[in-house]
Amino acid sequence: MSESKTYRTFNEFYSFYLSEHANTVSRRLHFIGTSIVVFLVVTAFVMHIYWLIAVAFVQAYAFAWIGHFFFEHNKPATFNYPLFSLLGDWRMWWEVLTGKVRL
Repeated sequence: MSESKTYRTFNEFYSFYLSEHANTVSRRLHFIGTSIVVFLVVTAFVMHIYWLIAVAFVQAYAFAWIGHFFFEHNKPATFNYPLFSLLGDWRMWWEVLTGKVRL
C-alpha cells in the first residue's frame, strides 16, 4: 500500500481498494459482514431495536479487519481513507451481488 498516495476521487481510489482485497477469503468476509449490516439495520428499523445499528457496524468492522489482518496481511484502508473505504465496501458488496466482482 502506498501511504503517500492521495486519492482525489473515489474512482481513483476504487482500483486501489480492490487491490487491497485480492484475497478471496478477505472479500468473502467483507461481503458477509456487509450483508449482516443490511440485515441488522433493516431489523433495527422494522423491530424498533435501534441498538442493533451499533452492533451492525461493530461486527462489520470485525469481519473486515479479520480479513485484512489474517488473510490480506495489510492495513485496512479505513485508517487512511475512511469515507472512500466505506464507499468502496458498499460498491464491492454491490458488485459481488451483481456478479462483477467474484468471491
